Amino acid sequence: MLSNLLMTPGPTYVNEEVRRALSRAVVNPDLDDDFYEFYYKLTKQVAKLLKTRNDALILCGEGILGLEAACASIIEPGDRVLCIDNGIFGRGFGDFVKMYGGEAIYFTGDYRKPIDTYELEEFLKKDSNFKMATIVHCETPSGLLNPVKEICPLLHKYNILTVVDAVSSIAGEDLRVDDWNIDIALGGSQKCLSAPPGLTIVSISEKAWDVMLNRKTPITGFYCNLSLWKRWYQEKWFPYTQPVSDLFALECAVDNAVNDDKKFKRHSQIGNAVREALEKGGFELYPLDGYSNTVTSFLTPEGLDEKKYREHLADNYEVMIAGAFDVLDGKVLRIGHMGENCYADKVYKALKAMDSAFRDFGITPKESLHKTFDQIMNDR
Repeated sequence: MLSNLLMTPGPTYVNEEVRRALSRAVVNPDLDDDFYEFYYKLTKQVAKLLKTRNDALILCGEGILGLEAACASIIEPGDRVLCIDNGIFGRGFGDFVKMYGGEAIYFTGDYRKPIDTYELEEFLKKDSNFKMATIVHCETPSGLLNPVKEICPLLHKYNILTVVDAVSSIAGEDLRVDDWNIDIALGGSQKCLSAPPGLTIVSISEKAWDVMLNRKTPITGFYCNLSLWKRWYQEKWFPYTQPVSDLFALECAVDNAVNDDKKFKRHSQIGNAVREALEKGGFELYPLDGYSNTVTSFLTPEGLDEKKYREHLADNYEVMIAGAFDVLDGKVLRIGHMGENCYADKVYKALKAMDSAFRDFGITPKESLHKTFDQIMNDR
């Protein structure tokens, strides 16, 4: 199991350079002044990656921590929050809204299509009294990409704070926090950045800080309270002891992403080639439009037990891909071609194994998945 080629949509493969950074000697982050400077420089690199002048933070916890922390820090009892919902995580934002006393109002779109900005604007013309809105950039379970570039400026026009889950898009899809009016952007270490799982990255606009610091009621809880971080550098104080080894690894991964000028082109080329190979093989993509270049989700062939298929693929071909959960449980298979997974040799090996495994289950692709992928890549 541990030697499998990990082609899941996070966690992704961690390269040797990042693994070496993870093994650096541990320091005391609370007492070592140099560590504060290290953390500060790392936040500046994260901000550069996100194309923002806003403050950036790295929190100890998987990416879902950021989603809850944003809700905990902004929402007060009775606040109306617009949850833009065309996927599992978009819908799930509403659970955090209600958890912290807010009223979740859903704008629900087709789960197989990106949000229609025109329809959203028509909705807002009738009801725009919201403190904040939540939106998912890339819906990882469905492989769908939402037009955040259009949605967030529209929300700002109505003076609505914008919170974007970009966990599976940062460093794989273009994201411009300042240009696109994103007040709080949320990411994770284990997706396109290909660092070990366990860290959340956050960027916070001055507008969002102002809302947090001028609440009428105190923020519930401690660990999810982002306002505690406002003056961490000036006061040389962290709310909790930092996971130094994970941060060393993240620094290496972020530097790699910042310096990789070809990352978006590579994700686009491979994403397109994977989708085309699957369709030529006779498989149906789950999204009807608005495809993500970091993960591809396609419908489970009729009669196939996707869990048994994935187990067979891992046990016999040493390749691990993903299914999904919630409303997509058992309905789709997913290939993660993000970060360190987004290289033609790894994708070729994965598709070759998948092709063979399908045949083992009596499903014959119309065209060889790996050979078609290879031909598409060579023609570009």
